[in-house]
Amino acid sequence: METFISKDLLKTEAAKFGVELDEIALDRFDKYAKLLVEWNEKINLTAITDPEGIVMKHFVDSLSLFSAIELPQGAKSIDVGTGAGFPGLAMLIARPDLKITLLDSTNKKLNVIRDILEKLELTCEVLHMRAEEAGQSKDYREKYDFATARAVSNLRDLSEYCLPFVKKGGTFISMKSAKAEEEIAEGKNAIKLLGGNIKEKKTFEIDDAGERTIILIEKVSTTPPKYPRPSAKIAKNPLR
Repeated sequence: METFISKDLLKTEAAKFGVELDEIALDRFDKYAKLLVEWNEKINLTAITDPEGIVMKHFVDSLSLFSAIELPQGAKSIDVGTGAGFPGLAMLIARPDLKITLLDSTNKKLNVIRDILEKLELTCEVLHMRAEEAGQSKDYREKYDFATARAVSNLRDLSEYCLPFVKKGGTFISMKSAKAEEEIAEGKNAIKLLGGNIKEKKTFEIDDAGERTIILIEKVSTTPPKYPRPSAKIAKNPLR
C-alpha cells in the first residue's frame, strides 16, 4: 500500500534522537500526516503540508525532546497549546505508555485531534480550556510529571502558563526554534518566582528544519496560588 510520508526517512531521523519507531508507530504517523493535510483544507492547522516537511518540521522536531530528557514509563504529561498535536500527539504515537493530556483553547482544533486519535486507535485526555484557567483548577494544578509547549509565546509568559501544571520534582519542557538566550535571560526571575529553575538548555540542528533549542525547567517548589493570572494581566504586566 502506498504511503503518504517516507517511513524510512522518519525512522532514520527519529533514531538520531534515540527514538526507535516500530511498524505500528510508523503506520500511525503516516495516517496522522494524511489526516492533517485533509483537515488542513477545512481548518487552518499548519503551513507545512508537504510530506517531507511534516516528517522533519513536525514529527522529528516533536520527537527530538526524547533526546533531551528521559520520560519514565507511564509518566503523566500535559501539552499546553497543542494545536495540531505537536509535540503531545507525536509523543503518544512514539510512546503509547505515556499518560498525555492535550490542552488547547480552540475547540475546532481539538475536534480534529479527537478525530485523529479515533482513527489512530489511541486514547488520551483532550482538554478544551484556557491554560490559565486549567492551571488554577485543582484537577490539573501540579498534577503532571511533565508539561510541554512548542514554539508558543515567550519563555517568561509561557512559564506562567505551564509551570503551575507541573508537580514538585517534575519538568517543564519548552521547545524553541532558536537559541533562546535572550528569552532565558528575560525569564529567569519569573521562572524562580513560579517555583522553577532552569536546569539545562540543549541546542541542535534538524536537517531541513534548522536550529532547535529545548529548555528544561525543573519544578523545585510549589507555584504561589495567584499564578497563573488571567491572560490579559500576563500580557499587560509580565513577571519581572
